[in-house]
Formats: sequence, structure tokens, C-alpha cells
Amino acid sequence: MEIIELRNKDRLLDQAIEVFWQQWGSEENFKFYEDAILHSAATSSDIPRFYVAVEAGEIIGTYAILRNDLNSRQDLCPWLACLYVAEEHRGKGIGAKLLDHGLSVAAEKGYENLYLTTDIENYYEKYGWKNSGIVYGAGGGSIKLYEKGTAK
Repeated sequence: MEIIELRNKDRLLDQAIEVFWQQWGSEENFKFYEDAILHSAATSSDIPRFYVAVEAGEIIGTYAILRNDLNSRQDLCPWLACLYVAEEHRGKGIGAKLLDHGLSVAAEKGYENLYLTTDIENYYEKYGWKNSGIVYGAGGGSIKLYEKGTAK
């Protein structure tokens, strides 16, 4: 398995946009994902960045590092988002590898912590992520906030 940062003209770019959108989007917001990923692939800024896990030419996992994951904690940055492993590849440690990769990338970019939100129970804790409260979405709902230091 190889973890690849999506960059401009990457051979996997169109396929990756489709995978991110299918996992995290809805019928109404394909353009949101397409625009976000295309611009992140062309920017010289350190974030946002989108990554795919590839095995035998197939995208089997994803994650992103974003400035904010559309929540109330605008003071925290960066955010790990869109962690996904294809169902047939789950249970092989790929999610853990993507999490470690994200922490390493954030550390290389000079960030001391990485943040994420989730409604999943007992997944991130087993990889050392600390539940540090809740955040609020634009719709008013709340979701758990996790953080982890990037230093190994």
C-alpha cells in the first residue's frame, strides 16, 4: 500500500474526487468536493491537503488535513478529516497507517497537534487520541472533539 498526496494533474485526481464525494458527500454537493480537492491539489499553501491509500492501482482509503472541519472551533488547526477505508480492506491496520501518516505530515508542516471530530465510539482512543470536549456544527448539533500531539 502507498499513501499519495493528491497534486495537480495526478492520475488519480478524478477517481479520488469521486471516492471522497461518495463517502462524505450527498447528491447536492459534488461540486463542493470537486472544487475543494482541485484547489488543494494546486495550492502552494501547506494545507488543505487530500491523501489516498492505493493498492494495486485502486484507492482503498482516504483522509484530508484541513484548516477547519466546518465546526465552531476556528481557533484549532489543522484538522484530520475524511478518514475512510474501503469495507473489504478494513481490519488490516490501514486506518491506523493513515492516522500515523496524517500526524507525520502535520509534524513536518510544523504543527504540534492534530484535531478531528467524530461520532464513532472507541476507535480513535485505541490509537492514543484524546477526547477533549465537543464542537458545534453550523446546524447547531454537537460532535466529539479529539486531539493528538504530532511529536512521536
